[in-house]
Amino acid sequence: MSAHRYETAVTRYFEAWNAASAEQRAKAVAAAWTEDGRYTDPLADVTGHEALAAVIAGAQEQFPGFEFRPAGPVDGHHDTARFSWELVSVTDGSAPVAGSDVITLAEDGRISSVRGFLDRVPAGP
Repeated sequence: MSAHRYETAVTRYFEAWNAASAEQRAKAVAAAWTEDGRYTDPLADVTGHEALAAVIAGAQEQFPGFEFRPAGPVDGHHDTARFSWELVSVTDGSAPVAGSDVITLAEDGRISSVRGFLDRVPAGP
């Protein structure tokens, strides 16, 4: 598989996480994930487009004014890729949250599963 396939999948992934409206989010999730796509991280374990869009909306509500950005290159082989990311403030550039994800791709290039890891999170109250 070409590196372009992994880069395209990860670009679509970030487009979904950064979609500004519910309509844009629904379209971006459908473009990025298979219908039965699964997302699992320490805070969520969901399957399907509606549940994925809800998790993304929840993160956006928790961190208004932030966007997800890649933090380094995408590495992949066969149907699997991994990459790191940061949640970055668009006003001051701070990045209180960072993580690494491992994705599995379906034949059509969309994501069938994500295993997310949180590498940096804000300290609790």
